[in-house]
Amino acid sequence: MASKIIVTGAVDGAFPAILDKISKLHSKNSFSLAIVLGDFFASPEKASEEDAANLSALLSGKIDLPLPTYFTLGRHPLPASVIEKLDKSDDELCPNLYFLGKRSITKTSERIRIVNLGGSLDPTILAGLSKEKYLPFHTEDDAKSLRGANSADILITSHWPSDVRKGSKILLPDGIKTPTGEHCATDLCAALRPRYHFSTSNDAFYEREPFFHLPTEKDPETKPITRFISLASTNNSSKQKSLYAFSIDPTASAPVTLPVGTTASPFITSQKRQRLPSQNESYSRFSNTHQNGDHYRPYKRRRNDHHRLPPPGPQDCFFCLSNPTIKTHLIASIADDTYLTIAKGPLTTPTTFVALPFPTHLLIIPLEHTPTLASISNHEDRARTYREMQRYRRALHSFLIARCGDKMGAVAWEISRAGGVHTHWQFMPVPSDLVKKGLVEAAFKVEAENEKYPTSFRTKDVGDGVVEKGADFFRVWIWVPKAEDVVDGQSPHAEDAAAEDDEGQEKGEQKCLVLPINADFRFDLQFGRRVMAKLLGLEGRVNWRDCGQSDEEEGKDAVAFKEAFKRFDWALEE
Repeated sequence: MASKIIVTGAVDGAFPAILDKISKLHSKNSFSLAIVLGDFFASPEKASEEDAANLSALLSGKIDLPLPTYFTLGRHPLPASVIEKLDKSDDELCPNLYFLGKRSITKTSERIRIVNLGGSLDPTILAGLSKEKYLPFHTEDDAKSLRGANSADILITSHWPSDVRKGSKILLPDGIKTPTGEHCATDLCAALRPRYHFSTSNDAFYEREPFFHLPTEKDPETKPITRFISLASTNNSSKQKSLYAFSIDPTASAPVTLPVGTTASPFITSQKRQRLPSQNESYSRFSNTHQNGDHYRPYKRRRNDHHRLPPPGPQDCFFCLSNPTIKTHLIASIADDTYLTIAKGPLTTPTTFVALPFPTHLLIIPLEHTPTLASISNHEDRARTYREMQRYRRALHSFLIARCGDKMGAVAWEISRAGGVHTHWQFMPVPSDLVKKGLVEAAFKVEAENEKYPTSFRTKDVGDGVVEKGADFFRVWIWVPKAEDVVDGQSPHAEDAAAEDDEGQEKGEQKCLVLPINADFRFDLQFGRRVMAKLLGLEGRVNWRDCGQSDEEEGKDAVAFKEAFKRFDWALEE
């Protein structure tokens, strides 16, 4: 069923008047929710006594809001009293007024998915997720983390996407220049293909012609349509439009025929991923992905709502960077479509291998929230993601050769299940002798037999999984270095590892085994970890929950690994 929504431009502290106006319109139109773009409060540096009085009235509950209303992070800091209240109230400033934050994925009770990127791009932050939740600045990685949402009904960005006017015949009002755009907003819109993309422009209203995105391999007949709308601030002197009301049905399919006047996406020619700066800066744990209040808290049902909850989405997924509970201090590297992180509750410890004084149980994870690689609908995105994951694995091999010579091989495994949540590869070093003697391969096969799995391992490589035609499988790569890869105990090419191209030849020897997973048989998700625990004599660490560390211990181990891996981290050079 369609929901009515009203959106307003920046109010800059004049919220009593605009909230009163929204209330009056709501009484006649029964809106489901309201969204205030840009700056909701006056700048702390320019706030007047009247602004202070209005703020006090709002925080004390003297201003009534009859419908759920969301406000964003604009271009100047929030007042200190607002930050204090938000910290204590889980981002609900007062009844029915919710803070969308700097980066967030919010799903309303009407199942409308809102993705928000607040603030301006901060060029001084070279890498990582921004550290301060309330400062009006974001990073490239803040924007990148939101791509994991996969889709959006409504996308909100403080700044216009670059090139959004390309191919448009609609002119801006006289005397108004095109606002400065951000490439990260462009990439986010191109990735999410929202139905509506809202932004702000202080002195002008601009509504572009609708534009369509290219169809995907999964849905070749559909061209999703985006409507980009930028609202003027409510106090603009030229009386430009600052309110916009519309209806949206999140369950409706994209139209089969394009509306009259629709253009091609202005981003089609520039959808190649933007290169990221280096990841030398540590990652912050701050994030703001939530479902606020009774309507919006994760996993909290509305009264009398007995519908079955959907599978975890990006906002609840432990591997999506937009999840506020993700252990971002464990992240070692982030590339365009994937990232590398130390496993939570790692099987190995800093004392497992003498030459590796830090946990080397690692995860290679796609940024896109997808149950399998094969389910990434866009062929180019899928191919690029698979290449990056393999590139991380090769870089880790070079890292092991440089640290351990020919003494250490490696095992990487994947569980590819259509009913999974967020696919990933697990990586772990293993003594070369165990590989050369065939003990690693035998361990996986024997464990499968012991568990009476109805299928058996086959020696084959299925690439990105598409050749399996939707079938579930467990895959394991077993790798060991060759003698010619090692000179005086180290890799002769260690200094070139970071410069290895996507088509670089694999160092060493490897075997890939695939175990089909029968849909009628319950497959143990800890199968790979249990096999490796038995091989390495770490049976007491099979369950990751028994291997917990404090944040301080995890951070110390992560810093040690990042420093050691730095010269092999090809993503630093991209």
